[in-house]
Amino acid sequence: MRILGIDPGTLVVGYGLVLLDGRRYHSNDYGCIRIERKLPFPQRLKLISDATTELLLRTMPDVVAVEEVYVTQNAKTTLRLGHARGVILLAAVNRGHVISEYAPREIKQAVVGKGGASKRQVMWMISQLLALPPENLEEDAADALAVALCHGLRNTGNQIPVTSKLI
Repeated sequence: MRILGIDPGTLVVGYGLVLLDGRRYHSNDYGCIRIERKLPFPQRLKLISDATTELLLRTMPDVVAVEEVYVTQNAKTTLRLGHARGVILLAAVNRGHVISEYAPREIKQAVVGKGGASKRQVMWMISQLLALPPENLEEDAADALAVALCHGLRNTGNQIPVTSKLI
């Protein structure tokens, strides 16, 4: 199974393709889509949509897993994040992909074992579970890989073999 995880953003969109081969997960395609801050917001949305469509064509996932919006204290920021998520979802729907959505706490619970895990703990666990070098793993890419891994764990019945303590 090929699971594309996406961590939406208005300036940085994280992505990560997780491959499930039997009971093993691995990834060799992850990173960030960067959008220039100086662009008008509607133009940023177009670039996010175009980049997502290109990513979907390149990775050919079986399912697209997207992180749900988290509510910030700034309503404008939350709304803008919702717009970015919307164009990502639309790009996936337009390509005929199955979409699953997960709340941030659910993702952390699935990957780290506790819903209140820190970003650092998520990054460390992703690097361990997918055998990725932590120094090459950006925060948004790690979050996207965590979304994809959450989907795999929630929908295949596989369990993570936890062999190390959390940092």
